[in-house]
Amino acid sequence: MKIFVLMGVMLMIATPLVFSQTQKPETTGPESASKSDTDTQQDVSKTNSGSVPKDDYVRPDSRKRLRRYAMDIFGPMAIGQDVLRGGWSTWQNSPEEWGDHWDGFGRRVASSFGKAVISNTINYGLSESFKLDNHYYRSKGKSFRARLGNALISPITARNKNGNRVFGFPHVAGVYTAHIVAVEAWYPARYGWKDGFKSGTYSLGLEAVYNLFKEFIWKK
Repeated sequence: MKIFVLMGVMLMIATPLVFSQTQKPETTGPESASKSDTDTQQDVSKTNSGSVPKDDYVRPDSRKRLRRYAMDIFGPMAIGQDVLRGGWSTWQNSPEEWGDHWDGFGRRVASSFGKAVISNTINYGLSESFKLDNHYYRSKGKSFRARLGNALISPITARNKNGNRVFGFPHVAGVYTAHIVAVEAWYPARYGWKDGFKSGTYSLGLEAVYNLFKEFIWKK
């Protein structure tokens, strides 16, 4: 229950912060008034069609998207995260049926890797089909408020091909599916889909925390 309360609070804080950054300020004065009628009509047309990228966003090409997919599963950072998760779960002896020895550690690392394969494959497939980009991008805004909101809401949002922020259902679906499949397929029998849903929510929360680290500390 604490996890759901935490996620709810994070989303309530982040949503107004982020979407307030996407509102374009109205332009008034001589510059605006001096535009010709033709130019104004073109600007309105572009805005309505959504052809103007938000925050100078440029959609990565197919090769870069595929590379990101592979790195999210097989890259050194991804493997390192699997090992860390396996070590943490072994230290907590969760699930306890797997034991707190090396065999249990290996099963937990393999479990984390399996969830990564499922989650990222679903995310990649849906993102390609609907032309969405779930990659994390640092905030273009320099204020603490903008950066905080961007980090917290990014796990459940994505960019469409025009750079607009939308609900990132491919990533969300991938995370929850991976955790539910894991508890139903290879976890001990006492686990069920509700446990998978709970751990999926927990995973999204940890991702938001990791985004804060990338937004404010890790500048690579």
